[in-house]
Amino acid sequence: MPIRITVEGLTVRRAGRTLLDRVSLEAAPGRVTVLMGPSGCGKSTLLRMLNRLDAEERLFETEGSIRMDGEEILRPMGVWELASLRRRVGMVFQAPSPFPMSIGENIAYGIRLQERLTRRDMDVRIEEALTRAALFDEVKDRLTSDARRLSGGQQQRLCIARALAVRPEALLLDEPTSALDPLSTLRIEELLTVLKGSVTMLLVTHQPAQAQRVGDRLFRMEAGRIL
Repeated sequence: MPIRITVEGLTVRRAGRTLLDRVSLEAAPGRVTVLMGPSGCGKSTLLRMLNRLDAEERLFETEGSIRMDGEEILRPMGVWELASLRRRVGMVFQAPSPFPMSIGENIAYGIRLQERLTRRDMDVRIEEALTRAALFDEVKDRLTSDARRLSGGQQQRLCIARALAVRPEALLLDEPTSALDPLSTLRIEELLTVLKGSVTMLLVTHQPAQAQRVGDRLFRMEAGRIL
């Protein structure tokens, strides 16, 4: 089920520099919350905080609160807690990043870290994830082919499928279409619209038209603050 993400008074500093300054926002379950603003304003930093990609670096000073359905995640976490959080909160980056393995193995990789499935059940999950990412019909006859041979747009949908394969409750998308052509961008936007209701999404974009097409709520950031 999609979760509610609540950020209250979040301040993040690194080496004396304030990256986020008392940021507060709420992402409603099953909706697309859009973050916009100039480069360097803190959008990507905020996304990274939401699934604690900062945790291993220990270079950040933080204040405030981040809650997932009421559970505080801005606290010291062990390896297994972090792994569980990142299963619940998936992330898709700006540049497509398929693993150097087959299309099917890209999807199976994360599932194997979380679950033990029979071959038949794994095949079902792979098909499910690729179908949700609107990619299965295009690749069903070449699941054993190198994922890096896919087009840029297909690679990005594969990365979304890989994140969806572990059945996350939230999905963070950091400018997922900025490196894609207009047709591939349209396919990703259509995909995000279809996913509404099943997963909570936070989308960083520089495109106002894209925010209008797919977003349910928009927050504008500048200099680490929500305007």
